[in-house]
Amino acid sequence: MTKITNHLPTKELQRLDAAHHMHPFTEDAALAKKGARIITRGKGVWLTDSEGQEIIDGMAGLWCVNIGYGRKDLAEVAARQMEELCYYNTFFQTSHVPAIALAAKIAELAPDDLNHVFYAGSGSEANDTNIRLVRRYWEVKGQPEKNILIARKNGYHGSTMGGGSLGGMAGIWAQGGLPIPNITHIGEPNWWAQGGDMTPEEFGLLRARELEAKIEELGADRVAAFIGEPIQGAGGVIVPPATYWPEIQRICDKYGILLIADEVITGFGRTGNWFGSETFGIKPHIMTIAKGLSSGYAPIGGSIICDEVYETIAGSGEDFNHGYTYSGHPVAAAVALRNLELMQEEGIVEHVRDVAHPYLMERWQALADHPLVGEAKLVGLMGSIALTPNKDSRAPFASDAGTVGYRCRERCFANNLIMRHVGDRMIIAPPLVITPAEIDILIARATKSLDECYAGLKSDGLLKAA
Repeated sequence: MTKITNHLPTKELQRLDAAHHMHPFTEDAALAKKGARIITRGKGVWLTDSEGQEIIDGMAGLWCVNIGYGRKDLAEVAARQMEELCYYNTFFQTSHVPAIALAAKIAELAPDDLNHVFYAGSGSEANDTNIRLVRRYWEVKGQPEKNILIARKNGYHGSTMGGGSLGGMAGIWAQGGLPIPNITHIGEPNWWAQGGDMTPEEFGLLRARELEAKIEELGADRVAAFIGEPIQGAGGVIVPPATYWPEIQRICDKYGILLIADEVITGFGRTGNWFGSETFGIKPHIMTIAKGLSSGYAPIGGSIICDEVYETIAGSGEDFNHGYTYSGHPVAAAVALRNLELMQEEGIVEHVRDVAHPYLMERWQALADHPLVGEAKLVGLMGSIALTPNKDSRAPFASDAGTVGYRCRERCFANNLIMRHVGDRMIIAPPLVITPAEIDILIARATKSLDECYAGLKSDGLLKAA
């Protein structure tokens, strides 16, 4: 058995966890009865738990450990920076080398005229920043009434008051008084679940044109920006039809509203390009970044801002009254910079595009032959499968949404594969360094889990369409 490095038995760690640790997006009372799985180490695409079980991480943590676990290079950079300058802020006419160097590197990698970085501690914080940025931009332009942001139902932009309001998830809105004012939503481009008899191309145009209808309903003089993820991540890895983003771009350009691409998940190699906007031909005014920026080794996020928006706000003659204690934290910035350098030096984006994606695409699409699977989608290393009792009609299950997905996820976890469920979709986003041999293991464990889930559904009479 693999050596265990924690100093307490699993049961005691679970007891302490239940007694004192409140988990995100979790029913803590139920988890306390079950006991959390205690993760103790990581290396490459592999995790080890407190019982010595080795788990293949099909979700790269929370979509973030792009470069893989256990990189000593990044630990050493963090240690050196802590010794040299553990912390300083950039509020009071000061700066520091890691924040400067990282901003320059991000501007080098980002497309077009996205040349300016406002740092945050996470993607949620960065999206709160974006609300302030676009409203401030229009204020300086003499149009303070242009303050409404349009987002999408089932989109995810974080869980802060601002980010949670931009996101269109009913479960988040149900708690805490969300959404905040002057944020509104249109439909998502989810052809599988909502496209009916339309072709994907027809449906993509239909959903994109909801943006135009919403702008005309509210008045173009009131709408500040549209925000969307190039691929909806937490919404179930919803890959939009090919017609969708070009039409969204046309509409934003026609009505003169800012376009924000939330690249928290799709940024830094996930789609086989440095940014998902490049994959889909989007030309945003602002990008939200986090996660893969540091490969999860340190908390950091930010907004990449185009020249026009930056110059308008910077040239206003007034302070931009916004920021965070840890904006551009020197340790996080140093780690993120080295992470991006390593990705370049090791050709990790090219590995995704030329090696990992083509191989995983072949194996992933073959899962559509499974009797439980109706659709298998993959862009780069970001994939989903739709579970259905009837492939031809794309029918949902008669059981409550998520019942089947949860059962499948539990079989994955039991088989030492982390594959997440969103409703009755199963999703993956493994570390970008995954090899073909590791992809074979992931697919074998996914297939076994689907087989076990299917057998259980048959046994319990749950293979019924709504």
